[in-house]
Amino acid sequence: MEQMAAAMQGFVSVLARLMLAAVFLASAIGNKIPQFKQTAEYMQAEGVPNPKLALFGAIGLLLLGGLSVVAGAWTRIGAFFLLVFLVAATYYFHDFWQFADPMQRQLQTIQFMKNMAIAGGLLSLMAFGGGPWSVDGWISRRQAEVEAEAPTAKPRVTAKPTAQA
Repeated sequence: MEQMAAAMQGFVSVLARLMLAAVFLASAIGNKIPQFKQTAEYMQAEGVPNPKLALFGAIGLLLLGGLSVVAGAWTRIGAFFLLVFLVAATYYFHDFWQFADPMQRQLQTIQFMKNMAIAGGLLSLMAFGGGPWSVDGWISRRQAEVEAEAPTAKPRVTAKPTAQA
């Protein structure tokens, strides 16, 4: 039963990482990279400072963070990269409090809340790591095996034996 639970935890952790990372990788590969100029212009219109530099940084965060999360290698750092991107994108592009039109306000509120839910998933990865079926999990298991195989150190005896009278 314990093996079944471990296998399920491994599978679910991989699935969750893939689902989270897919959003960010698709955004970079399918939109921001091929439409760099248009995306930078849109960012400028939304008030993003230095949009071309910000877009280069965003693409870097998306690719590094997304690939890290997929592989489960340096998962906590990758999730942090994605969270930084998500917070900035949410602030600049889903600022529902700026809209007077009730329909636009509702649409942007939904997008804002969706991003909050994704941020919760990223925070969970930051707190608990990539799970057992990740590079991080493998490294952790291997390290535990090596430590378990290490010979136990014998205590050093430094006191001289005393002569008995």
